[in-house]
Amino acid sequence: MVRTGDIRRAAPAVLGNLVLAAVYYGAAKIGLLEQVVVAGAVVSPLWPPTGIAVSCLLLLGLRMWPGIALGTLLVISTLTRLDLAGFGVIAGNTLAPVCACLMLRRAGFRTELDRLRDGVALVALGAFAAMVLSATLGSGTQVLTGALPARDFWPTWASWWAGDAMGVLVVTPLLLALRTVRPPRAIPLYRWAEAAALLAATVAVSLLVTWSTLAVLFLVFPVIVWAALRFQLIGATPCVLVMSVFAISAATGRYGPFTGRSLLEAMVNLQALNASAALTALLLSAIVTEQNAIRRRVEQACQELAEVVDRLAPGERRRSWPPDG
Repeated sequence: MVRTGDIRRAAPAVLGNLVLAAVYYGAAKIGLLEQVVVAGAVVSPLWPPTGIAVSCLLLLGLRMWPGIALGTLLVISTLTRLDLAGFGVIAGNTLAPVCACLMLRRAGFRTELDRLRDGVALVALGAFAAMVLSATLGSGTQVLTGALPARDFWPTWASWWAGDAMGVLVVTPLLLALRTVRPPRAIPLYRWAEAAALLAATVAVSLLVTWSTLAVLFLVFPVIVWAALRFQLIGATPCVLVMSVFAISAATGRYGPFTGRSLLEAMVNLQALNASAALTALLLSAIVTEQNAIRRRVEQACQELAEVVDRLAPGERRRSWPPDG
């Protein structure tokens, strides 16, 4: 017999998983807007659902894994009929974020991303290492079922892995950073003005580098550095997302710096740009945040020391230093 208390305790988890499944499905539809076909398999250069899945597991716990599986099932159901290869995709898309969460917890990862080690762990474990699982299970089951020729395994695997890894590198830091946003009233007006200027510069530079046939993609990095130094993750991650969207559109449409490129060349250049931009934003933001935290701790220690000196020797703190000769 199921007790009413058990139902009430389970209700938030069930509702949360249903919401996650709906968000996962919606994000997948957005990701598929810029899909490419590699060796007959449909992949996305940036797969946002993976970043959402990793974020939810880190913030809400492993009890959210059914929502990831359900969301993947909904996506597959709208693309093709569900078969053994589909179950392999569901298993891979579910196990990879779970594995990422477990490895990050084991490494002492903090969701505040306020240390360089947290940024490195998210890149190495959460994105590069864990997403091997989803790419291997997804591509491998398609080969085993005959849906994908064996000779096309590695191109498909590489594209799959890159799309999932970019989802973690671009989307996960953004979602984690949103938790640190201060109330609008607590933000000075000049910071709003600088943020608006940063956004305008991001859009302008993204349009310039993706519409020009000149190889000027490197111009995005000064803007990313500006965002990371002045706003840390909450400013840098939206910039990377905007730039990635423009770059993906240019690569899949073969215009701008990707004109005349083959699909493989366009995808290699695109993922090199996206990965470099995401890594620069993530690691530089973590370094600046860590340094700011150290400075605040030093200032607090100095203040506490000054208060101790004032209690032990009243008036000493007000003396000028160095003393007059």
